[in-house]
Amino acid sequence: MPTEFDIQYALENTQVLHEPDRRIDTFGSTHFEFQIVTELMDTVGAVRVREGRIEAEKPLILRPELSGQFDFEGFGPEVAGFGEFLRDNLHKLAILKYGFKFRKGDISEQIIHESMEEVCGKLLSDIRTSGNPMRAVIQGVDDTWEICLLKFTVEMIEKSQNINLFDFKRRGLLG
Repeated sequence: MPTEFDIQYALENTQVLHEPDRRIDTFGSTHFEFQIVTELMDTVGAVRVREGRIEAEKPLILRPELSGQFDFEGFGPEVAGFGEFLRDNLHKLAILKYGFKFRKGDISEQIIHESMEEVCGKLLSDIRTSGNPMRAVIQGVDDTWEICLLKFTVEMIEKSQNINLFDFKRRGLLG
């Protein structure tokens, strides 16, 4: 299980190089594709590229007694520390009072013997060519890559919050 320092390091060293064009839907689940690039700690000149999908379920209006309950289904044990961090800091993270569940889909990974800059450049070029509106390219930390992925998801929640609030108010679900 990562320490608080490991979590903080992962959060500070996660960079979204390309974010999806779409935001989290208010009344349905949203699927994002991701490619997360990390440098191998024990091999010089090699990076790991993990690819997969992550689902953010539709936002929920939480009752106060439910605050701080998160379901990180499909993630490894190292994410439990991130869940504790979120619970301890929930008062600072009003964006999470929606109560999302995250599901991590099948992950594939490959080791590429090129520099981080070359690999990231190729992935970004590929995204410009394919035009996939739901793909994110993230640069992160290898041993805590799932925390890097969750940071990306939290940022997507933050960017979707005003749209979701507007939609809830427009439908009369919030005062």
